[in-house]
Amino acid sequence: MKTFTPDSSIASDVIPSANYGDRHKGRLPDMILLHYTGMPDVEGAIARLCTAGTDVSAHYIVLEDGRIVQCVPEARRAWHAGVASWAGEEDINSCSIGIEIVNRGHDWGYPDFPLRQTAAVIALCRGIMLRRQVPSHRVLGHSDVAPSRKKDPGEKFPWHSLANSGVGHWVQPAPIVRGEPLKLGTISDDVRDLQQALARYGYGLPINGKYDAATMEVVTAFQRHFRPARVDGIADHSTLTTLQALLASLPIEATAVAAK
Repeated sequence: MKTFTPDSSIASDVIPSANYGDRHKGRLPDMILLHYTGMPDVEGAIARLCTAGTDVSAHYIVLEDGRIVQCVPEARRAWHAGVASWAGEEDINSCSIGIEIVNRGHDWGYPDFPLRQTAAVIALCRGIMLRRQVPSHRVLGHSDVAPSRKKDPGEKFPWHSLANSGVGHWVQPAPIVRGEPLKLGTISDDVRDLQQALARYGYGLPINGKYDAATMEVVTAFQRHFRPARVDGIADHSTLTTLQALLASLPIEATAVAAK
């Protein structure tokens, strides 16, 4: 790709990626998907996202010092989500704008996200939300749309700070208390209700009343995003109550779409 004019006024550089395509049937993006780079250094991450043959790219990269690089125009389809789904939609690359946040990730020590970097992510997302009319509940993490494969941006990512600035959907997580949880191996109507609630929010999982590995993976992804104090894949009272509060605060049309 030749160089291009950045879509965001706060993007300081353009490093064109060779990896992109057309959005399926002209699908307009209405989702922002946040990732971490998960590599030990920024140079390697940028090279991987921009070099032909890696089959990976993102629209933006947010560096640790807050600088923002654009690699693919927002109108084009970047290759960042992989096999994924949300609210019944499976071509997440066609409906989303992908933002890679430079962070070594779980495999390389998983450092905290610097304040300057977080501020840049917020500013970038706010601009995209305005330009693309992205609703808050459609600002998601990679682990939300691919819970069996991905952990990013992970439980250290400050989703609450984004929400305080109008980016993303968030409620105060319910406190962790003692109680009988739903966990791997449980078979009950309560498990079915949990699965249906997660599907209403947008997560993709079978609704069978069995707390199987797929359900545990989705609960783990939910906790990474919305109840990060304990990420164990066990649906305790805190997890269930937080999920219900999130559903209650969604726009009616959002839960209708997620329940299809």
